[in-house]
Amino acid sequence: MSHTTLISVISLAAHVSDPHWIVFDCRHNLADPDAGYRAYQAGHIPGARFLHLDRDLSGPKTGMNGRHPLPDPARFAARLAELGMNRSMQVVAYDDAGGAFAARLWWMLKWLGHERVALLDGGLPQWTGEGHPVTHALPVFKPGDFSAAPVMTEVTADELSRDLPHGRWLIVDARTPERFQGVGETLDPVGGHIPGALNRFFRENLDGEGRFKSPEELRRAIHALIGDRDPATVVHQCGSGVTACHNLLAMELAGLRGSKLYAGSWSEWCADPGRPRARD
Repeated sequence: MSHTTLISVISLAAHVSDPHWIVFDCRHNLADPDAGYRAYQAGHIPGARFLHLDRDLSGPKTGMNGRHPLPDPARFAARLAELGMNRSMQVVAYDDAGGAFAARLWWMLKWLGHERVALLDGGLPQWTGEGHPVTHALPVFKPGDFSAAPVMTEVTADELSRDLPHGRWLIVDARTPERFQGVGETLDPVGGHIPGALNRFFRENLDGEGRFKSPEELRRAIHALIGDRDPATVVHQCGSGVTACHNLLAMELAGLRGSKLYAGSWSEWCADPGRPRARD
């Protein structure tokens, strides 16, 4: 059985030693970029490899392409192969932030054409909370054969700019309501949002225990936001193209498939003073 959206702790525990499965630890702290790797060294799911948001899941920054631009697909695929990934493997991604960072890896593997990737529902807190062990031992593995075969394209800033007068795309912003409104911005030099965007804070996808809400709950909430829009015309963004993937995963869970990612997100958009900004 392939897992393509979420996987439960009990399912992962049954396969944690399966050589056909591979687990990636995606923990990160935007305020302390080395905190995720320190946490990984202190204790991680047995066999898990670490992927760093800035160094592995992002490419070089130019000052105009956002805080977490997508990496070169071939280079990223080579990094995954270096960590032992094969194209036939079931991938599981986790973090300790409700999937805020692990969802980025989930989307990126879909971007490269790898369908067998799932986010660990509840992440590391759920894993340890159910009594499963962690280890500080680093995994031993052979290089894999994973290679890039991109099947999806992200929406660009230029495409969104050209579309603003026409409204073909419906933009959904995953940031907090405060940052969406331009209040208390601390990560980017300019506050506000893309004109016409709607706001769905990614944590609204989670229940009180940090797991994803049911597909039915997600579907009702997302329909209330986007109406009868074709999901394929919905574009997700956030501050830097990371938590936007959480909303994209939520739509997939809800059966609303085909929405897209604007990877540059607000940090790229606001870097160009010629692009319009809103604060309503």
